[in-house]
Amino acid sequence: MAGPAFTVRVHAADILMVGKAVAECPAGHVLVVDGHGHRNTALWGGIITIAARLKGLAGVVIDGAIRDSAEIAADPLPVFARSVVPNAGGAEYAGDLGVPVQCGGLPVNPSDWVVGDADGVVLVPAGRLESALSGAERLRVVEERITEAVLRGEDLGALLRYDAVLDRKRSEGLLPQLRFDAGD
Repeated sequence: MAGPAFTVRVHAADILMVGKAVAECPAGHVLVVDGHGHRNTALWGGIITIAARLKGLAGVVIDGAIRDSAEIAADPLPVFARSVVPNAGGAEYAGDLGVPVQCGGLPVNPSDWVVGDADGVVLVPAGRLESALSGAERLRVVEERITEAVLRGEDLGALLRYDAVLDRKRSEGLLPQLRFDAGD
């Protein structure tokens, strides 16, 4: 999943603005729902997953709970949430669309980039997208080379120079778990 954020802040345990957000969210965007991290009432379920997929959303990230997890997992639309619960929220309170929100303790602004896969979700501020992509590509190339070397039988520790790094850190006193002075 990758795309610019479309944000919504909802009242805790209330789905009214979530449905409105799906209606307003542009295709190709990731819907980010600020549910204040509440884990006891679902803000998302199977039916709205279908609606969001058919609308063309790139994915959904919810700082709160979902229900219908088996249906959601079977759907190709990526949905990330804090927890799964059986009960749905009410539909009583207005919220805010397209405003700065919090998700997982991080600020999310409309048009920041949201990227997610099986390992989790990463937020990239819109102004740092190009540098993040460049850094990710460099890392991909390095990891590809390391993988090829390991597959050829080279030792990972030698490739990453663990002994040299540890020796340097020990001489500088920078192994936090050991908590010693370099003069000892």
